[in-house]
Amino acid sequence: MDAVVKPWPKPAANSALSDHVRAAPEPVVPRPSREEAEAAVRTLIAYAGDDPAREGLLDTPKRVVNASEELFRGYTECPAEVLDRTFSEIAGYDDFVLVRDIPFHSHCEHHMIPFYGRAHIAYRPTGRVVGLSKLARLVDAYARRLQTQEHLTSQVTTAIDEILKPSGVAVMLEAEHMCMSMRGVQKSGSSTVTTRFTGSFRESAEEQVRFITLIRAAGR
Repeated sequence: MDAVVKPWPKPAANSALSDHVRAAPEPVVPRPSREEAEAAVRTLIAYAGDDPAREGLLDTPKRVVNASEELFRGYTECPAEVLDRTFSEIAGYDDFVLVRDIPFHSHCEHHMIPFYGRAHIAYRPTGRVVGLSKLARLVDAYARRLQTQEHLTSQVTTAIDEILKPSGVAVMLEAEHMCMSMRGVQKSGSSTVTTRFTGSFRESAEEQVRFITLIRAAGR
């Protein structure tokens, strides 16, 4: 028999969800025009010491704005919609589901310089599971915004916890920050690890060890 796919039951008007889970962020009002954004890029080029009117840089403002729309598309995505559809026929499966090594890239909100790495996500379902690709999409929805790694870890965990209502969630992010590798102390290769646990994972050190052991097993 095929699995039954259906939307997750939503609270009235999503009232039980955190603001960042319920909807995409509200845009700045009034939002700058594309022409104003391109003018800002030309100003930064001049501030860096180059001539925005030279041949090689003439189209750079347009390219930067185009790239920004792609790199920061998370501002238009709603996490509640990403995790909206679930599968209910799981034959009594009661262990946790782990998706490891989800690649992501984001931008530090302090310097607007990239950081990138891998996310590892586990949750213990209570009757329904979400499509595995949706967890990767959820990471991107939050990562493609100006972020800190700590905030990104917390937001991903909260979204899964509030929408899917599992008995536990575990999230680990490992990332290299270019604001530390390219500037400042300039220590390339340094890795930052952040974790957050809820429910059964938070209550059980054994579950945390299992989670981390399964993640590390991938590198053997």
